[in-house]
Amino acid sequence: MSSLAAITVDPKTGFFSWLVNGFNIWPFLILVLGIALLLTLILKFKINTFVTLILVSIIVAFALGMNPAGIAAAIQNGIGGTLGELVVVFGFGSMIGRLVSDSGGSYRIAKTLIAKFGRKRLQWAVAFASFIIGISLLFEVGLVVLIPIVFTIALEADVPLLYLGIPMATALSAAQGFLPPQPSPTAVSNLLGANMGMVLIYGIIVAIPAMIIAGPVFTRIAQKYVPKAFKITKHLDALGTVKEFKLEDTPSFGISILTSLMAVIFMVITTIITMVVNGGKQVYTGTIGDAAWKAMRTADQKGYLLHPTTFQKIIAFLGNPLIAMVIALLFALWSMGPLQGRSIKDVNNTLTDAIKSIANLLMVIGGGAAFKGVLTSGGISTTIAQAFAHSSMSPILFAWLVAVIIRVSVGSATVAGMTSAGIVAPIVASQTAINPAFVVLAIGAGSLAASHVNDAGFWMFKEFFDLDVKETLKTWTVLETLISVVGLLMVLLLSTIFH
Repeated sequence: MSSLAAITVDPKTGFFSWLVNGFNIWPFLILVLGIALLLTLILKFKINTFVTLILVSIIVAFALGMNPAGIAAAIQNGIGGTLGELVVVFGFGSMIGRLVSDSGGSYRIAKTLIAKFGRKRLQWAVAFASFIIGISLLFEVGLVVLIPIVFTIALEADVPLLYLGIPMATALSAAQGFLPPQPSPTAVSNLLGANMGMVLIYGIIVAIPAMIIAGPVFTRIAQKYVPKAFKITKHLDALGTVKEFKLEDTPSFGISILTSLMAVIFMVITTIITMVVNGGKQVYTGTIGDAAWKAMRTADQKGYLLHPTTFQKIIAFLGNPLIAMVIALLFALWSMGPLQGRSIKDVNNTLTDAIKSIANLLMVIGGGAAFKGVLTSGGISTTIAQAFAHSSMSPILFAWLVAVIIRVSVGSATVAGMTSAGIVAPIVASQTAINPAFVVLAIGAGSLAASHVNDAGFWMFKEFFDLDVKETLKTWTVLETLISVVGLLMVLLLSTIFH
């Protein structure tokens, strides 16, 4: 039946359903139409991005059949779930970056790195430095920490920001998708019973080729088909205009790099202790046995220490991105303020400018998170899980494909990873010939594919690199897909070598 009369209401969920050969196509139809409407309003009618995202989120929610009384809550939960953990990180990260920049620290770092590596090797230096940093940092945190430095390096080297930005973002994204202790690979490893150490080793082997191809190699291709995106600019809305300095008047390289990466240092130390001392297990943030603990799946509970020591609790506290950023900002207020002879008033002006510069960025990310929240609450990931529940495809390829579909549909790499893991877990458990580590990495690859307008990372990349939507689709979306495809090919290759 192909008429609208075939649309019914699912009695279990209350959502609209349109069954074709036993498969509910309605959520996917609404998803496609919603994205088309979003792009039309932004690209053709030039309506404000944040306003458009909220309006389309409401329309899509109604079209999915969500309870009208719950639509506002879904939007609020989407925004709160994303911005709740990012506001302090983004705000303080922006302040640290602006303090280092306004004092001349970024200028010193840029000059030193250019002299050390030369302009021809800058891309590779940025890529591998970002990859190392990305092992312990969330993608969003890494982007906030590195953007001020990379922007100044690009300016001093007289190259487009995107020329260095693509390798940087690719390295951070590859680390997020493939390497424990990043949240998604860690959680998926626990759920599938994979050895964390093996996931890390194989993950590095998978991530490096993906990072190279989607980073420096892809940059050369992108410069040819989207040349307008590769512009040299002295001003970035998220950072402001970079001041000019005399090298002898700037902070030393040591204090500049220490200030810029102090939060990273805390998180790296926590990561090392988590992997070496804790055996890859995290410190639970609540009390073992509380309501949240009891509601957790057994596989997830295995990822936590049951009896953490005081030392382990303190390390977990210091390594939390929010706390690490607070400590780093306090250090930056001194190292890039009074230590450099700057007055308190001057420092406060820098902090105020930093907050103003990220206001639009936070709004756009919030709008993207609202759209993601509606899609998740609207049951799209559940529909996908039901559709693939009885597939007989190769577990590795199947895991990747499911993750891709959920990623494209919902936007969240974490949701894609965890939902996919739940779907393939019974398959992995029943097939002893399949190494769970390869399935974990296949899911990681799939969860990065085709990032677009329903992903907060898409809007972050757009705003940080001063791109329009078309340019972001041609760069960010493509590089994420390249990481996914190269990652899958590497996993398939490894699975044939190491049975």
